[in-house]
Amino acid sequence: MNQYIMRVNQTRFTDFIILGLSDSADLKAFLFCTLLLIYALTLAGNVAIILVSRMDQCLHKPMYFFLSNLSFLDICYTSTTMPKMLQTLLVARKSISFTGCVTQMYFFLAFVGTECVLLGIMSYDRFVAICNPLRYSVIMSRKVCINLAAVSWFSGLINSVVHTVFTFRLHFCGSNNINYFYCDIPPLLSLSCDDTFINEVLLLSIGVFIGWTPFVCIIVSYIYIIVTIMKIRSTEGRQKAFSTCASHLTVVVLYYGSTIFNYVRPISTYSLGKDRLISVLYSVVTPMLNPLIYTLKNEDVKRAIKKVFYKGVIIKPLTNDPVLITDVQV
Repeated sequence: MNQYIMRVNQTRFTDFIILGLSDSADLKAFLFCTLLLIYALTLAGNVAIILVSRMDQCLHKPMYFFLSNLSFLDICYTSTTMPKMLQTLLVARKSISFTGCVTQMYFFLAFVGTECVLLGIMSYDRFVAICNPLRYSVIMSRKVCINLAAVSWFSGLINSVVHTVFTFRLHFCGSNNINYFYCDIPPLLSLSCDDTFINEVLLLSIGVFIGWTPFVCIIVSYIYIIVTIMKIRSTEGRQKAFSTCASHLTVVVLYYGSTIFNYVRPISTYSLGKDRLISVLYSVVTPMLNPLIYTLKNEDVKRAIKKVFYKGVIIKPLTNDPVLITDVQV
């Protein structure tokens, strides 16, 4: 009987209300200015990485090809959520249309899933560069790099299609208030009056493929990398080799730590209030930090930025030799 009444009261919402990060009027101005600054820094930093990677021929290497893809992804998925997030801090009615919610969730999940796989591919690039440096340019040919990038994008798009279709096939009833700052799977499932068991199974199973599998590949790659580095006799050589992985490992810890926590666990353990803070980390903060992380210890990128933006001079590559351990600074 209760299920019958629930079915009768089902509503096909024309829009949703996004509650956002805070209802406090005192915090709205501060949050708006902070998020706007973060968004501007994210765009500027990632656009700079893409430009210097394309304009400086010394950076025409697989590592920087994947880094450009990573920067493009960061621009895309922050641009999927941040404009609406900023709007909700300015207007009284924080609504998003049903179609807009579907579109936002589809693209956000596509970009997030693609980045998970791409970070795994970047670890393989580091593995080849350090463990097999003399064959690096042969193994990581341009065709191979393009195919690997295509695999990451295809995986992200398939992941997004499945979750979006199965989420919005549900019936929503009662409140249309999304206790979040963008349209995501957990807050939408909490509004459904249908059985969400299939959605939970898909979230965990696909999460294992799109999240845990690349993460395990990263761990295995770095085990081999560490073993190889420990065989280097000179302290300076080991330090240079470790520095090639520091930036990537930092990004992996920040990104995977938050995304796996947010998606690859039972829905019953979700607390939307607390999970919003975790979501802010990987959807807002990490894309801003990535350009900084990859440039602070990367002499090649810092030099290229100075050449491109300060002197306007693009230098030609000094050598076409295979990439050695000492050639890589990330």
